[in-house]
Formats: sequence, C-alpha cells, structure tokens
Amino acid sequence: MDMNSEIVGAMSARDALNRHARRKNLALKIILYIFMTAIAVVLLFPYFYMIVKSLKTADEVDNPYAGFFPAVPQFINYVTVFQTGGYGEGILWTMLIIIFNLIAVPLSATLIAYSFAKLKWKGRSVMFAAMLGTMMLPSAVTQLPLYIIYSKIGFLNTILPFTVPNLFGGGAVYIFLIRQFMRGIPNELENAAKIDGANTFTRYARIVVPLCQPVLIYVMVQVFLAYWGDYYGPLVYCTSADAPRPLALVLYNFITDNSSGTKTNILMAGAVFMSVIPTILFGIFQKQLIEGVTMGSLKG
Repeated sequence: MDMNSEIVGAMSARDALNRHARRKNLALKIILYIFMTAIAVVLLFPYFYMIVKSLKTADEVDNPYAGFFPAVPQFINYVTVFQTGGYGEGILWTMLIIIFNLIAVPLSATLIAYSFAKLKWKGRSVMFAAMLGTMMLPSAVTQLPLYIIYSKIGFLNTILPFTVPNLFGGGAVYIFLIRQFMRGIPNELENAAKIDGANTFTRYARIVVPLCQPVLIYVMVQVFLAYWGDYYGPLVYCTSADAPRPLALVLYNFITDNSSGTKTNILMAGAVFMSVIPTILFGIFQKQLIEGVTMGSLKG
C-alpha cells in the first residue's frame, strides 16, 4: 500500500512538473510572438504609410487635419508618376542596365569560377587568394581611383561604369559563391563526359553550369536588386544634365530637388512601385535564394 502511494505521488509530481514546463513554454511562446509582432509592425509600418500616402490626393497630403486613410483611393497616382520628371525614362535606363548585367555577370562569373573550381593551372591558389582579398576592401577605398579611371577613358555620364566592369565577373563575391558551388559537383560527372569525348568548354556549358541553377538564380536576383535600387553609382558618375538617369536617381532627385513641384503623393507612388518589384522577386525565388546562398557557401 505504501509503495502504491509512493508511485502515485511520484506520478503526480511528474505531472505537475510537466504542466509547469508546458505553461512555461506557452508563456515563452506568447512573449516571443508579441516581440516578433512588434518588430514586424515597426519594420512594415513605413511601407504601409507609404502606400497610404500614395493613394491620397495632393490636398489630403497637405492638410494636417485630414484622416490617416484617403477618402477615395487615388490609383491614378500610379499612372501620373510615369508621366512625371523622367520616371518612365528612368525605368528604361534601369532595365537596360539590368538586362545587360543579367547576361554578363552569370556568364563571366561562371567562366572564372569554373577555372578556379575545376581547372588546374599554375598560380591558381595565389590568384584566388588575391581575388578574395578584394572582398575585404571597402567600396570607399576604390571609389576615387575608379572615378579617375572612368573620367580618363570617357565613361562618365554614360551607363558604361555600370556595365563594362561586369564583363569580368561582377565582383569577387559572385565568383566565390559560384566557385564554392561548383566544387560540390562530383568530378565523376565530368570524367564520364571526358571519356565520351567532351572538351573542357562542353563540360562547362552542358554539365557544370546547368547544375549551378540555384546559385545562379541567387546571383541574378542580387544583380537585379543591386542595379534596381542603385542611386549612389549614378549620383557619382552621371552628373551632367543630359546623362542617363536610372530610376533610383530620378526618385532621389524628386525628393532633393523638387523644382518640378511634384507632390508627395506622386513621390510615394513612385517609391511604392520601386519597392514592390524586389518584394515580388523575393516571393517568387525565395526557395532558390536560400538554397543558392547556403549551398554556395557550404560546399567545397
């Protein structure tokens, strides 16, 4: 009888501990959810505010006593912005730069990465280490030398500073990621193709590159985002009145030099359009982006 009582007591104590642990875990989850919700609100509110402002009339934006939400949503603002201050032309220049780089960067970066990952040549390790060293340099260190070089060869006030350098890999980061991914591709695949008579370029183009799809999608999305939102480069290299003005620079000029009298609601509509494209891209390629960056950094 005493033994049964001890067993019952031990089970009751264990159940009490389990209930306490469950309550503690529930409390921690609730606190975590509240904390994460608060962070989400803080991060998303500026975008929500931007959308609301973009749907207001000019009078509602200027009136401090108007309500937070528009009386009647003005979707026409998203049409008007394309007719304002070179916004449409800015999109054309931006897309021209992006389309060129979406071809140039993957093509050149895969060629260079393949030579580092799969080919054996004298000085390969030294060259790869030197390339990695460029990743440690802040962009401000190279900004002045690049400006001087571009001014000497006639690149200023053109789109050439945003296109020609990308014919050489687009940056050490892209080459490094693709190289790491390629090192994870089994050499047996290439060896089998070599036995069948495939030369080096055939093995690169028909075996290695198709298997690099995840990391290439990551690189291409990053290239798109880099030039879709780039205003610092055009701000430095495109200073004359007749220079091409990519989208980010056009929007920046809307804000800093509002000589055209562009209203805040139109500015917000332009900012919303510029922000929604990266969001859509991330939603479409989220899986490939995560897979590309993790596999590219861990393999090899």
